[in-house]
This record gives sequence, structure tokens and C-alpha cells, in this order.
Amino acid sequence: MTWPIEPGVTVVLVGGHESGNGADLSFVRASLPGALITPAGRPLHNVLTRLRADRADGADPAPVVVLPLTFGRNPTLVADTAKTLRWLGAGAVPRGAASAPLALADEFGTGDHLTAWLRAAAVEVRRQSPEAAVLIVGDAANPFDDAELYRIAHLVRTNGAGNLVEVATVNDADALLEAVRRLGLLGSTETVVVPGGFRRVPTVHGETVPFGEGDFTQARFYGALMSEQAVLRVIGERVRDALHNLSHGSTGIDAGLQADHGHGYAHSHAFDADNGHSHNHGAADGHPHHHPVPIRSS
Repeated sequence: MTWPIEPGVTVVLVGGHESGNGADLSFVRASLPGALITPAGRPLHNVLTRLRADRADGADPAPVVVLPLTFGRNPTLVADTAKTLRWLGAGAVPRGAASAPLALADEFGTGDHLTAWLRAAAVEVRRQSPEAAVLIVGDAANPFDDAELYRIAHLVRTNGAGNLVEVATVNDADALLEAVRRLGLLGSTETVVVPGGFRRVPTVHGETVPFGEGDFTQARFYGALMSEQAVLRVIGERVRDALHNLSHGSTGIDAGLQADHGHGYAHSHAFDADNGHSHNHGAADGHPHHHPVPIRSS
């Protein structure tokens, strides 16, 4: 399947801990020729700088659309990506050359999307193995992103199919094994490990996990949350929306800069008031609000 992206447009996918820094979506290149996948920060900066240099001779360079690969658990990825684009957008362009427009697409998905996909996985596990426990797993990142996965897992547990649902954010296979053993102590005789992100193969931080063997005999890997076709469809939708917004003068960068606002330790609004600074969170606060296109399952 080749996804129809506007000719000449380059798509740059930016990965974080939810996607193994983008490695979990390497299959996209086969269906989206020319797509680039990179972590945020300096690697993204280098990729975009190279693209600008390659296109500097064009009279009317085609846009570059940058899409953060997060289900909303990693808003810092979006904000950091926006900062890179803002810096490059303000950078110098060779004399007489046109600069390729940079557009920041909405993040791949939201926490609500991830919750829906995980609930569907829990229902499927219940249908296939009524007594199996569900263990939602993500690579350990930081306290705030990890806490969001626990929140989502709680929603899956309380609004799911009635099976036991637990969560673990892990650094290696040993930590995953500990979580599986914990479920055994709770009475589970089978554990189905469900990825809390884009993972498509049974690995943890790049380390292969031998499900069905040895210490993992009573555990199996659920598989990818989304089919390749569904992932490609969402990417296509986000890119088209970004190009549409760009045609109306919106790069998406300003909105992206605010993506991690409120993510982290709470700050005192009383401090703002004491210093004469208003700090409300309504529509009048000047903070753009994201309303990404829903992810459809078909």
C-alpha cells in the first residue's frame, strides 16, 4: 500500500519513547517513499537542515511536514519538535534561495485514542483467553509520561471487558519478567503483554523477549495495537490536515510550542497573581487548542 501524499512533500516522522525513537514505524518507508524517521532534538535538526540545503536551489520548494509520533503521552516531544522548527524557520537561507515551508502536524494520536485501542485489545484477549490477564507495557521514560500510561490503564481496567488489567513501565526484560511474576502471584495463569504504544515486536528497549519460553512460558505478546494500514491512514490524515492549514497560513508551530503546558509538576497560580500576571486556561488565554482528527479502526 502506497499512501497518496501530495507530490514533492516530504514527511518527517519524529519518534520518542512510545515508538523506540521511531524504529517501530520503520515499515512506513515502504509505503511512503521519501519519508524520514528520526528522534527529536539534534537528529531532527540535522535532518531538516539537510532538507533545506537540498532544496535551496528550487524556486518554489515543496513543504516539509513534521509529525510527532505520540499518543499524547509525550507532549514534550511535540513541544521540542516545535522548538526545532521555530529555530530553523527563523534561520538564514542562502541568498536568492527559497526556503522549503516547514509545517508541524498534530501529534499522531491522543490519550483517548490510546485508551480506545487498549480497550479493544482487552476485549480481544478476553474473547480468546477468558482467564488471561492483560499487562500493558511501555518503555520507562519519565514520571509524568509513565503516570499517564497508568491513568490510561486504569480506564481500560474499569471500562474494559472484565479481565485483570495491570501496567508496567520497564527498562529491560528482567523488569518485565518481574511484572509477569507479580500477576502470577495475583492468580493469573496466563499473561498477555499488550504494548502501550507503537511496538510491533516482542522487545523492551530493543531487547528481544522470549515469550512462551523459559521464565516467560506463561506469557505471550499480543502484537501491534494498530495494523500497518491503520497507521498509514492516520499519518496521511495528519499530513493532509497540516498541508491544508499551511495553505491558510498556519504552520502549527505556535500551537506545538504549548503542547507540554501543564505537563509535569503543578505550578502555583497564586505566584502568577502575586506578581500581577494573569494565568487562566480558558479560550481567551491565547493558548491554541488541538482537536486532532479521530483515529478510525477501519
